[in-house]
Amino acid sequence: MRRREFMTLLGSGAAAWPLAVRAQQPVIGFLNDLSFDTITNRLEAFHKGLSELGYVEGQNVAIEFRWAEGRYDRLPVMAADLVHRQVSVIAACATPSAVAAKGATSTIPIIFAVGGDPVKFGLVKSLARPDGNATGVNFFTTTLGQKRLGLLHELVPKGAVIGFLANPSNPNTTRDTEEAQAAAEQLGHKLVTLKATTMAEIDTAFATLVQANVGGLVVDADAFLLARRVQITTLAARHGISTIYPASEFVAVGGLMSYASSIPDAYRSMGNYTARVLKGTKLADLPVLQPTKLELAINLSTARALALTIPPGVLAIADEVIE
Repeated sequence: MRRREFMTLLGSGAAAWPLAVRAQQPVIGFLNDLSFDTITNRLEAFHKGLSELGYVEGQNVAIEFRWAEGRYDRLPVMAADLVHRQVSVIAACATPSAVAAKGATSTIPIIFAVGGDPVKFGLVKSLARPDGNATGVNFFTTTLGQKRLGLLHELVPKGAVIGFLANPSNPNTTRDTEEAQAAAEQLGHKLVTLKATTMAEIDTAFATLVQANVGGLVVDADAFLLARRVQITTLAARHGISTIYPASEFVAVGGLMSYASSIPDAYRSMGNYTARVLKGTKLADLPVLQPTKLELAINLSTARALALTIPPGVLAIADEVIE
């Protein structure tokens, strides 16, 4: 079977399964604002979480996959389609997907993995007692802007202009920008905010950063920006801009450093919670999980290319160092 044929079959999910098989299996609706190629390691973690409680796709559970590929406007329609298909539970990955799922149903259980505050976005009433049809994992990706800016502050000249790259289509962007602005002022930096929703706008943003003579850049947590991580890290290297990212995937392709919780761990927990719901656990008995460990990743090869010396104090707390 050719790769394209495999992808088509995977994307159609449980719709491709014979009705007799589907009748015997629960069906998970998997709603993701990224693409399959972007999150293969996270998807493996989700399957691991399911398998830990005995669920294996194709054996005793079916999955309907929906990939928005960074287009948040597609999510409400995709969520409504999963509801129409009467899936047993919806696994919603990232805040936009979770918000879309919550808007589509008040009865089908929703297990989310989000970087933003699930209470603020109306997904749950509280972390300890979700009290509704949704619960899951909050991995804090979009609430670490202040810490990321503080780490970048250790590497750039005092008072340097700092850039902040965000996707205005993301519902977290306004709050993230405000928090970054406040953190920059506290550290004595001027913040220049750049917004991008297309590849061309990313190119334009970096041209603006160069004109502004920025000393460093913070990239906001966002599905589209993650999908364009090779483009972003390449531009940062080309223009010699010290950059901190919201996920270790950026560092793996040449980014300078990242600070975040382990997103694959969050997906594994989401898979585990999904399995528990399929086994009959009530959502009220599943509090929102939060990470117990945050990870700093540093690419020393990139640091050398930028003629940067990572301070010993920063290097000492790094969880992953790429030589």
